[in-house]
Amino acid sequence: MSNNYTTARNSDCMVPIRRIDVSVYTIPTDQPESDGTLQWNNTTLVLVEVQAGDQRGLGYSYADTATARLIQDKLADLLLGYDVLSLPGAWTKMTHAIRNLGRPGISSMAIAAVDNALWDLKAKLLELPLVTLLGRARDAIPVYGSGGFTSYSIEQLQCQLGGWTDTGISRVKMKVGRKPEQDIERVKAARAAIGDATELFVDANGAYSRKQAIAMAEAFAEYGVVWFEEPVSSDDLEGLRLLRDRGPAGMAISAGEYGYDLYYFRRMLAAGSVDVLQADATRCAGISGFCGAAALCESFGLPLSSHCAPALHTHPGCALRSICHLEYFHDHARIEQMLFDGALTPQHGKLYPDLSRPGLGLEFKRADAAQYAV
Repeated sequence: MSNNYTTARNSDCMVPIRRIDVSVYTIPTDQPESDGTLQWNNTTLVLVEVQAGDQRGLGYSYADTATARLIQDKLADLLLGYDVLSLPGAWTKMTHAIRNLGRPGISSMAIAAVDNALWDLKAKLLELPLVTLLGRARDAIPVYGSGGFTSYSIEQLQCQLGGWTDTGISRVKMKVGRKPEQDIERVKAARAAIGDATELFVDANGAYSRKQAIAMAEAFAEYGVVWFEEPVSSDDLEGLRLLRDRGPAGMAISAGEYGYDLYYFRRMLAAGSVDVLQADATRCAGISGFCGAAALCESFGLPLSSHCAPALHTHPGCALRSICHLEYFHDHARIEQMLFDGALTPQHGKLYPDLSRPGLGLEFKRADAAQYAV
């Protein structure tokens, strides 16, 4: 039993939050990146560190600097003195505090960064890996390599996807939709690079119209594509349902990465719009919200796949029964390897949480990150 927990138990099981720090880092991409509807050349990480007892927990979101300002102005003082062991209450306090600001978007990402830090801190206080605190359902979580940006040349696309396959990853995803007239040739090239045994996913980021997406789905099926993510806008639930009903057999329709609350996920599932729901603990109000999304999926009998931020999703991914796999996104995996000691790399296509480390198993490389500070 940890000394921190023993002290907490002797004082009515309470460990008050003493300090909350927020910092922001903008990291350039290794080369220009784009998908069907967006182009970028850097990624911003908002880091939250929470202190209670003699431990510091860390959490983060990939968000705008405005997210950090919201945490400082609205959430940090709210939680000072609050019991870090009472996470449902802390989460509720934060969701009430942003009522007039609106729940989707920046508000939910701000809550996410703090909530993730609180989970890490609680597990550290109890001297447990987070997956053990949550309750382990599996020893490791399968991943799919994700990148294949529309800004890549054919050679770059084949090198990245083929490289993941060579390491034992059996699923890879590429972006489509920016230049639809080139997409079929790019998918054909991807299939040539990864061979027949690797599952091929495509992600349009909502770039296609409904009928265009149906036609592309039929063309992609010729090259064994088994996953079509956001073929149309994720707000077009009828369009997603149309693709799910009329698309080729064996091709899963997925969406949900822009979900910020459980009402969004419930509407998507109730509409029958997806075969696989996606959720992101850096967006959907943290690990607490992510666990809620997993419970919804279980109630609808559908699988959940985590979106991006692989270092953050490994522990909950091994704890939640409805999870099918984790997105090993090039941009975020690269940043997490750069800035966090303990960030994992896939072994035989899976991520195995390090059970020798408490919490998320991550330590921030402050000196390495300093050059990217905003």
